[in-house]
Amino acid sequence: MKSIILTLLLFMTSYTQFIFDFNKESNIQNWFIVNDDVMGGKSRSNFTIDQDGFGVFEGRISLQNNGGFSSVRYRFESKNVKEFSKIVLKICGDGKKYQFRVKPNTRTYFSYVYNFDASNEWQEIEIPLKDMYPSFRGRKLNKSNFSESEIQEIAFLIGNKKEESFRLLIDKIELK
Repeated sequence: MKSIILTLLLFMTSYTQFIFDFNKESNIQNWFIVNDDVMGGKSRSNFTIDQDGFGVFEGRISLQNNGGFSSVRYRFESKNVKEFSKIVLKICGDGKKYQFRVKPNTRTYFSYVYNFDASNEWQEIEIPLKDMYPSFRGRKLNKSNFSESEIQEIAFLIGNKKEESFRLLIDKIELK
């Protein structure tokens, strides 16, 4: 009986579910760019798969016309997150600050946000879901942190209030 309980505990603590696992054959048609040009800005970015099979989010941030951000978003069928406590990103960046965002529903007007620094080395960023705060158009909202049971959209966003080029490599995004 003890061994069954220990096995179940081990399984429960190590269970992961991929949100996206990049490789050379990855279909990225449900990933899309949203830049500040939606409000007149001039920032540019793109999202591709490189020859090693990593997702590549890169571009140039411009502050012209009150611009200053780029994002790449991924929409998918609802994923139940009740059994998970964190999202883990395996990424390699450029030393810049980024945001990881989730939406419980694509119709939700705001996102839950977590800020992180993307090192020039491969790293795993562990994001406790309960630490993601609600934000809309760069402003923290007077609402509770993430406590939803599902997610339907994730995003990476860069907007450091300066003109800069950026490049973020993404290997995998998973729930743990």
